[in-house]
Amino acid sequence: MSLRKVYLIQPGRDGRVMGKATMAPYTLMRLASLVPDEIPVEIIDEDLRPTPFDEIGPGDLVGITAKTLQIDRARWLTERLQARGATVIIGGTHATLAPDDVLRWADSIAIGEAYRTWPKMIEDFDRGDLQPRYVDEEWANLDDLKPISDRVLQQVDENRNYWTPYMEITRGCPRNCTFCTAIRVSGRVMRLRPVEAVVEEIERRKLKRFFLTDDNFGLNFRLNPDYMEELFKALRKLPLHGWTAQAEQLTADHPDLLKLAREAHLDKLFIGFESANPDNRKELGGKAKGNLQRYQQVIGRIQDAGVGVVGLFVFGFDGDTPAIFQHTHDFIRDSGLDGVSITILTPYVGTPQRAQWIQENRLIPGIPWSLYDTNHVTYYPKQMTPEELAKGYDWLARKLYGWRGIAWRGARNLLRIPVRDWPRKAMGSFSTDVGYRLECSHRDWVPGENGIGKIVKGASKKGYFPLIQPA
Repeated sequence: MSLRKVYLIQPGRDGRVMGKATMAPYTLMRLASLVPDEIPVEIIDEDLRPTPFDEIGPGDLVGITAKTLQIDRARWLTERLQARGATVIIGGTHATLAPDDVLRWADSIAIGEAYRTWPKMIEDFDRGDLQPRYVDEEWANLDDLKPISDRVLQQVDENRNYWTPYMEITRGCPRNCTFCTAIRVSGRVMRLRPVEAVVEEIERRKLKRFFLTDDNFGLNFRLNPDYMEELFKALRKLPLHGWTAQAEQLTADHPDLLKLAREAHLDKLFIGFESANPDNRKELGGKAKGNLQRYQQVIGRIQDAGVGVVGLFVFGFDGDTPAIFQHTHDFIRDSGLDGVSITILTPYVGTPQRAQWIQENRLIPGIPWSLYDTNHVTYYPKQMTPEELAKGYDWLARKLYGWRGIAWRGARNLLRIPVRDWPRKAMGSFSTDVGYRLECSHRDWVPGENGIGKIVKGASKKGYFPLIQPA
């Protein structure tokens, strides 16, 4: 079948927030740039507009990227697009980690990064020989990453349509946290983009702010310090308003690089403290040990360098009891953190955590993939009930993400910034916690048949988990 047009879809979830979407389709922007110029390509972000089913039909190749929490929506879309005669390829995290689950209903699946295989899929479809699966797990050299094309940048118009554009500088993570999908999706070898390519992309995209999607950018402070120095010196020459990245506690042990990072307009580091309970250290892949004294030292050193710290905490490890919520709240209250993320441990497909809990018969039956969002309880904890875990999470979320708590942390963050920078930094001082407040609202999320569902006010306060059944 001759190829008429390529559509690339990012399944929706949150819609617009004050007129803009929150999650830019960065992966689809890169894949769209690999489509030959003579073939029309269109990116559809369902948080901005619905999928135009009436425009799609025979001869159209549709690619859908989906995380686990989006895969139910991806399947709903696929069934309707197939009914119209279109051919659908599913890629993304879930297809990579659970290919057999997706292959039951997709026309084809893309396993891995797809930078090598996506052009092959287009070629095969055009000559009528599309294969059921394409595997790209050789971890492409980022030296050869094709730039995002001008036609894609014009179409997406990310600076107008999204609150914070995404950016990628490194990929991979050698850590092996039992609950994390990173090494299973991006590999254990840290790969680095050429600094000149990073600068060129920022300039061509006219970025003033961005969020790094890198799994563990901060680990490069130790593994690749020369590269980081070169990168920071290049970024400090750009007229950036600020950017944020995910990191480890070890960044605090590199004051010279932290100083350069601040000069390079780095606003905040998202640090995975993970747990305030030292009994959970074996599950944390060596990057956190529940040592609160060390956590406080890390926060202080990074903030002294002029960089904010957002603390990431996960609840429901086997060492956790209901007391973990008050214990963590007390630490957060006294820590001086600039922002906080709290999530519920989630047994994603392909992880050692899930394999262990399947063996122990600890997964709660009947939970749809759309609730594998780190906001819902999907398993039986070891030292508390699912109800206790959910209620403890709800209690802490109300404490942290009430407007008073957000205002307090945001104002404290602003006071550490020179007054001359307030116009550029004011929004960033509050937006992180506001974003997490929005994310926690999914505790009131009731899944629907279309894979999106709806918000039911007060559902979490009524003990909605949902679908918990006796073991």
